[in-house]
Amino acid sequence: MKARNGAPALREVPEQRRILAVLVFSQILSGAGLAAGITVGALLAEELLGSTGLAGVPSALFTAGSALGAVGIGQICRRWGRRPGLALGYGVGALGSLGVVAAAALGNAPLLFLALLVYGAGTATNLMARYAGADLASPARRGRAVSTVLFATTLGAVVGPNLVTLTGEVAHSWGIPRLAGPFLLATAAFGSAAVVLACLLRPDPLRLAEALAKDKSVAEAEGPTAEGPTADSDDRTAARPRRAGVVTGTTVMVLTQLVMIAVMTMTPVHMRAHGHGTQAAGFVIALHVGAMFLPSPLTGLLVDRVGRLWVAGASGVTLLAAGVLAAVAPPSSLPALATALVLLGLGWNFGLISGTAIVTDALPPARRASAQGLVDVGIALAGATGGASSGLVVVLGGYPTLALAGGILALAVVPVVAWSVRRPPHPAARAAPRTDTERT
Repeated sequence: MKARNGAPALREVPEQRRILAVLVFSQILSGAGLAAGITVGALLAEELLGSTGLAGVPSALFTAGSALGAVGIGQICRRWGRRPGLALGYGVGALGSLGVVAAAALGNAPLLFLALLVYGAGTATNLMARYAGADLASPARRGRAVSTVLFATTLGAVVGPNLVTLTGEVAHSWGIPRLAGPFLLATAAFGSAAVVLACLLRPDPLRLAEALAKDKSVAEAEGPTAEGPTADSDDRTAARPRRAGVVTGTTVMVLTQLVMIAVMTMTPVHMRAHGHGTQAAGFVIALHVGAMFLPSPLTGLLVDRVGRLWVAGASGVTLLAAGVLAAVAPPSSLPALATALVLLGLGWNFGLISGTAIVTDALPPARRASAQGLVDVGIALAGATGGASSGLVVVLGGYPTLALAGGILALAVVPVVAWSVRRPPHPAARAAPRTDTERT
């Protein structure tokens, strides 16, 4: 990376620390909203519709809403920057959460489905915020930048499911069904995150990254500097988009999302069918969500130091282990189910962080926002497919069949990674040692 005057700059721009701090704060707030649909969405639909086979519909709807949200947020970010795109996404998610509460209070299933679709914009924004963390990161620290944003989601995402009983009591005291309680929390969480980003995410990371890239291109067009012709030739090479990197990173994230959503969605239903209470299901989901985000700092370090593709391959193996354990675990065993869901979350974490770094490496700043939005559309559609089909698979073959099939499908990540390993590596994707300046 070069400074704006064209001279080599080993450290990241000073604005990166402030941007990461703001993103961390907003992610802590929004994490609680993210957990609402995961924890009680399927149970709320089952209660309103009286059908286990349709219990996966909420997950399908809010992940489909995530797909629509990703398209819109990506386009807004491309035109006006990360700040308006992310703030608007969280605002729409808050509106959808409020709609879910109204639908539960009225017992109106069509309104519930529409509101869950709108709620998906909040979940899309929560994931797309990771790209904002990577906009100004150097290639050698990109995995850690992504992981910092994801890690920040941990607090709210873990606390949220454990507040099912408390928020349910609050909702009940207001004359609202208890299962709508977490969506009251989601309304406040997404709304607060929208305000934080709208007010504090300055300078806009994508706009600044584009300006820096333009300045660097101008400096290089003017000829070699006193430091030499290309002091950071890897960065210049990385500025050219690479389809192979986009395809590989997208495939990894799509497969891990599909498997994770399918198994996660039906776990609370499976547990309640075998005598576990809502609080126990919330506890298991809290552990799962914690495993989705808590290991992020270590995962980011592995992505930067060991390599993107190695961590991506590990995601498929970990998800296979999760599926096998969930399939063979006795339904009455809370520890076994909890362990399986922890592995499920960890495999997803490996896939998302490594896949995000691979995709970001392959895209120059000017093309990132819209391309990343389309990538997240694929991720959301994969989640919608997993959520919609999970209930039917359980009805036809049982929860063990769903878990085992998901684990086997996740293993498809391994040949995708093997194909990528055989291609010439992209300079930004190599694990690079930190310079003395970066250590400070």
